[in-house]
Amino acid sequence: MSAPRRVLEIASNSVASALAAQQGGADRIELFDNLAEGGTTPSQGSIAVARERLQIPLFVLIRPRPGDFLYTALEAEIMLRDIAYCRALGCDGVVIGALDADGGIDMALCRELVSAAGPLGITFHRAFDAARDLPAALEQIVTLGCQRILSSGGQASALAGADVLAALVAQAGNRISLMAGAGITAANAVEVAERSGCTELHASAKTTQPSAMRHHNPALMGLSPDWTATDVAQVNALRAALD
Repeated sequence: MSAPRRVLEIASNSVASALAAQQGGADRIELFDNLAEGGTTPSQGSIAVARERLQIPLFVLIRPRPGDFLYTALEAEIMLRDIAYCRALGCDGVVIGALDADGGIDMALCRELVSAAGPLGITFHRAFDAARDLPAALEQIVTLGCQRILSSGGQASALAGADVLAALVAQAGNRISLMAGAGITAANAVEVAERSGCTELHASAKTTQPSAMRHHNPALMGLSPDWTATDVAQVNALRAALD
């Protein structure tokens, strides 16, 4: 019996990045904004254009701000409205997560988010890695009905957390999928997959895009004209490595 094909999800910080990921051979997109701050919900315009242009599944990050994952009632309302928009637009899934002040899963809020998503697929994001007790958090997320958990095993990178991920994969069995993410490249993707047992991998495959501006104001020292975006060649290399 052949091993299951490894799924490659690309974290895309713009519609252009999402299209580059699709071109490079990605299986699924996680669309978000503000890569440098861990990701926040993209604009409605970005979600709409991505939905129109992509032929592969589109999951949208639902995160109202950078920082921790302890949310106020106001932030919860924003997340619920963002999910409703994604659902109305026909997105394939949403990426959610929330913790309580003691590092447990905020079950009440997460149940609301899952309910709002209805038939959409659901990934629980790396709020999981910030939880106090990962095995206990996994059991809570299973009861929520999520399809997968994005995780680095609670470490700075998926490679560093590969052994923890392996234990979580064993605990999860066939109840939920663990998707390895953080620091994954074509050079280490196979090692992460083999050591962790994860059949889904998540990478940004990013590169710096130089500005085409010929004029720059040197007084704006903290405002770089360059930005980061997904690189087709890096996605292609990831896909080739995993195949």
